Amino acid sequence: MKYFKTQIRYHVAKFLALVSATLLLGMTATSGASAQTDTFQVTATVNATCSVSATDLAFGVYDPFSATDIDGTVTLTVLCTNTTDYDIGLDEGTGQGATVTTRVMESGANDLTYSLYQNTQRTTVWGDTVGVDTVSDTGTGSNQTFTVYGRLFALQNAAPGSYSDTVTVTVTF
Repeated sequence: MKYFKTQIRYHVAKFLALVSATLLLGMTATSGASAQTDTFQVTATVNATCSVSATDLAFGVYDPFSATDIDGTVTLTVLCTNTTDYDIGLDEGTGQGATVTTRVMESGANDLTYSLYQNTQRTTVWGDTVGVDTVSDTGTGSNQTFTVYGRLFALQNAAPGSYSDTVTVTVTF
C-alpha cells in the first residue's frame, strides 16, 4: 500500500507539474499575443499640366527683288501629362496690324509680312482660336514635337534693316 501511495503521489506531482508548466506557457503566449490593428489610406493627385518650348525661326537674308518666297520652320516641343487633351495656338505676333493669316515683322517703321502654317504645303494657317485654327493632340507624358511651317512672302518693297516679330505659343489644356 505504501508503494501505491508513493506511486500516486509521484503521478499527482508529475501531473501538477505538467499542468503548471502548461498554464505558465499558456499565460506567457497569450500575454504577448495581444494586438490592435488599424488601416490608413495612401493617396495622390495628378493634375493635368503642360509645358511648351520653341526654337526660333530665322528666314535669313531677304532679297526684295526675288520672286521666290522664303520658307522656314520652327520646332515646338510640348510636354503634357498622360491622356491630357490640349490645343496649341500661335498668336498674331507683335507686329502692328498683324493677323494670324498675315503676320508682320518690323524694322522701325518698315515691315515684312509672313505667315505660319500647320502643314508642309503651307495651306492651313496656324492661329490661336481653339477648335478653328489650332493644333490638337493628347499628352503622352513624354515630349511631343510639332513643326510650324513659315513663309516670308516674295516681292515686298522692303527697306534695309533687321526685321523681327515675337509670336506667343499657347498650350490650352
